[in-house]
Amino acid sequence: MNSPRAIIHLSSSSLISFLFYGLAITCLTSTTVSASYDGNETDYHALLSFKSKITHDPFSVLTSWNHSVHFCDWSGISCGKRHKRVTVLWLDSQGLEGSLSPHVGNLSFLRMLSLSNNSFQGTIPHELGRLSRLRFLYVDENKFSGVIPTNLSGCFKLEKLWLAYNKLAGSIPKEMGLLSKLTRLVIDDNKLTGGIPSFLGNITSMELFSAKENPFGGSIPDTLGHWKSLAGFGIGDCNLYGSIPHSIFNLSLLVNLSLSTNHLTGSLPLEIGNQLPNLEFLQLRDNELTGVLPPSLSNCSKLGFLEMSRNNFSGKLTIDFSKLRDIYSIRLSYNNFHGRGEADDMRFIDSLKNCTKLVVLGLYNCNLMGVLSISVGNLSDQLTKLSLGENELFGILPTSIGSLDGLTILDLDSNRFKGKIPGTIGKLQKLQYLSLFSNQFSGPIPDAIGNLSLLNELYLFSNKLEGHIPSSLRNCSKLNYLDLSYNRLSGKIPKQLLQLPSLTNYLDLSRNSLYGSIPSEIKNLKMLSGLDLSYNNLSGPITSNLGECVSLTELYLSGNQFQGIIPFSFSSLGGLGVLDISENNLSGRIPQFLGEWKSLEYLNLSFNDFEGEVPTVGVFANASAFSVLGNDKLCGGLVTLELPNCKETGSKKKRFPVFIVVIVIAPTLLIVLCCVYLLCKKKRNSQPSQSSGSERFMKVSYGQLLKATDGFSEANLIGEGGFSSVYRGILDSDDEKSVAIKVLHLQNRGARKSFVAECEAWRNIRHRNLLKIITSCSSTDFQGNDFKALVYEFMPNGSVHDWLHSSAYTSKLNLLQRIHILRDVATALDYLHNRCQTTIVHGDLKPSNILLDDDMVAHVGDFGLARLLGTDLNQNSSSGVKGTIGYAPPEYGIGSEMTSCGDVYSFGILLLEVMTGKRPTDDMFKEGLSLHKFAYMALPDHVIDVIDDDAIVLQSTEANAKKVEECLAATIKIGVSCSVDSPPQRMKIEIVVNELQRILDVLQNI
Repeated sequence: MNSPRAIIHLSSSSLISFLFYGLAITCLTSTTVSASYDGNETDYHALLSFKSKITHDPFSVLTSWNHSVHFCDWSGISCGKRHKRVTVLWLDSQGLEGSLSPHVGNLSFLRMLSLSNNSFQGTIPHELGRLSRLRFLYVDENKFSGVIPTNLSGCFKLEKLWLAYNKLAGSIPKEMGLLSKLTRLVIDDNKLTGGIPSFLGNITSMELFSAKENPFGGSIPDTLGHWKSLAGFGIGDCNLYGSIPHSIFNLSLLVNLSLSTNHLTGSLPLEIGNQLPNLEFLQLRDNELTGVLPPSLSNCSKLGFLEMSRNNFSGKLTIDFSKLRDIYSIRLSYNNFHGRGEADDMRFIDSLKNCTKLVVLGLYNCNLMGVLSISVGNLSDQLTKLSLGENELFGILPTSIGSLDGLTILDLDSNRFKGKIPGTIGKLQKLQYLSLFSNQFSGPIPDAIGNLSLLNELYLFSNKLEGHIPSSLRNCSKLNYLDLSYNRLSGKIPKQLLQLPSLTNYLDLSRNSLYGSIPSEIKNLKMLSGLDLSYNNLSGPITSNLGECVSLTELYLSGNQFQGIIPFSFSSLGGLGVLDISENNLSGRIPQFLGEWKSLEYLNLSFNDFEGEVPTVGVFANASAFSVLGNDKLCGGLVTLELPNCKETGSKKKRFPVFIVVIVIAPTLLIVLCCVYLLCKKKRNSQPSQSSGSERFMKVSYGQLLKATDGFSEANLIGEGGFSSVYRGILDSDDEKSVAIKVLHLQNRGARKSFVAECEAWRNIRHRNLLKIITSCSSTDFQGNDFKALVYEFMPNGSVHDWLHSSAYTSKLNLLQRIHILRDVATALDYLHNRCQTTIVHGDLKPSNILLDDDMVAHVGDFGLARLLGTDLNQNSSSGVKGTIGYAPPEYGIGSEMTSCGDVYSFGILLLEVMTGKRPTDDMFKEGLSLHKFAYMALPDHVIDVIDDDAIVLQSTEANAKKVEECLAATIKIGVSCSVDSPPQRMKIEIVVNELQRILDVLQNI
């Protein structure tokens, strides 16, 4: 029998075993969970919250974030060795979409948060301010909106902060001045306003500050001169005014300085080169800086990039480039570097021979005067672009130019070069662009130009060139634009030239002394857009082979000696917008097909020997769109032509009695009509009702569009709106041309209605100045959701809005381009309002809806708000969306229905924006001032003060300058007349077209 002590002992031993066994079971059952966070539940749950906010993970980078492994082993995570707490969260360029969880603020040991180049949306959580150990924060290249959180100042150890390429708004919070350890602040390309604050100067540790492409406004604070360690300073395109503070030039460690595209004034300190000896990149282009370009820049021995274009610098260019051995880009165009009373402005070329890394030399339109010396051939063999156009260079072009065998662009136009074009130019085997127009070159075009097999564009017009057009041009197999007009060339048009399939853009041989007929080989130029052979001595009949040039939009044959009739083959040229065959010896009747062309905007048949009746349809219905002057045998036509009535022919011929005709024909006609009726009825019953309107379009599926856009990737996204996103894509087809695919946001109210409206508008309209629709897609995606999209022809030159307001477009629209665009848009509106079977109101005319093709021809697009008057389709209620703020007419705001007068108002505002460069919603338009009033008050004598500077081209003579000013005033007057508040008082769109054409004619003859 066991003693009590033995019993007690056994009980204690059993209890210990039981407890140990229970603990083991507990450990085993919780192994998978503890493996995930090892006791650090805060970090674990914070990371799971981060994952829960991710809506798209295309590379499955977060699949490793699960319970099976410790979070320190998850993708993109690094932990401290001692505490196993998260110190780094790095998920750059993973295609992640979603929002940033505020629980990230619980990762209290975090030292680096890097989410660059993803698609995070929403605001930056203010909880990030809890991360007191954070040193590096990279959230650039996302879609964050809202303001910069004020309590980021809680991250007092922060050294690098990258917020660039988001949609952040508001001003830089004053609390940011407390980040005393900050060395790099990058906030480029947001929507920040409120100026660059002076308190940033308190962050004396700053090494890099980049804030370009923000609409800050204001001036550059002098306090930024406290940044003694600053190496990089970039605030381009920030709408800044005033002068550059002198304190900036005392930052001797500066390596990169970019203040481009602002409104900065004043001059540069003469000692800038001594004050900033470490400069490698200096960019001050597109400002209003004055004075001389300091010679001390020669002392910036490390300088590689120098860009001072489009300022008001003056005085002689005296920089000694021989000291700048690392320079690779010199861009000084659009300044005034002419030395007073001297003609040796080009001596600086001699100092460039030591610049062996030079790639670009740009001195276009700098008022330079002098001779281009033989030393130009000593420039770097790496030079790819030499631009010296629009200066006052004279003398001969040295043969040494042929030594620059790395050139791809050579631009010497609008100077006073004389003598022959050197044959050595044929040694420039890499040349793609050659511009020598508006000089005084004489003699023949050298055969050696045929050696330039990579040449795309050749401009030799407005010289004194003689002899034949060299047949060697046939070797320029990539040539797409050739202009030899306004010379003294003779001989026949070489057949070899017309066998270049690459010649697709323009061929201009006008104003020479060419003779003979048009070679039949012209038929090879099937893709040519423009052909000008006017004012030569060409003769014979117009070859019928011209009818095979089916892509022609402009054809000029005037001022020759052509005979015979207009070939019937011309009926294939239905895409012509301009046809001028005036001043020839053509005869016969005016072909009826000329009146059937929908795209024809201007037709000139004057001073020929045409006879018979003038049609009254198509282009012949608008007296200002065609001319038949000097054809004495014509009759009829519009009353305004004042031509004699056409005589009735055959009135005396014997006719069968009417009753016999009726008896014979009526039964037969009745039988035919019955057959046609039965056939149509059968056809109608056997086909879907929608087919007839859509069979001409190719069919595409959701899968094809998905593939064409690489999964609707953001890289292919080219625009977004309230109802849709637009992607660039390439459909599987023989030509593989780019298309624009507009995907409707069907979850947004009004998107479906917009799709229907656009389909109805596009159903029957076609015009040269309307965006061409290719097809539509109404289907479901792979998840079974409704999917609707429209596919358009891709417009490679973007929108008018881009050219006016985007910093991505370094070149700007000139005056002629702007008037051409406005004429194109007005023509499109005239077609929609007056020449369609059903009047169509666009409803949302604005610069972003005007797209430009390769030739800068304008195309009106986006008919999502369009209305077809006189139908039951797409009727807009008074509460519906009508246009865009600033462009919609005032009557829409009080509930009026959409009308064509509303489009005219929008066009007027668009015209004023194009000419002034100012949006109707610009901040300056307040307290009763509007874009309309701004322009109205400038009429008639102060118009030049409101015109966008980039649109004005000063003319060489006072008379021409006066003509330009008159044209500008006439254009602004059109915009003002179209945008008056009262709809009945607005200018008729057909009158607008005529007035703009008249203005164009004047400008083109200056």
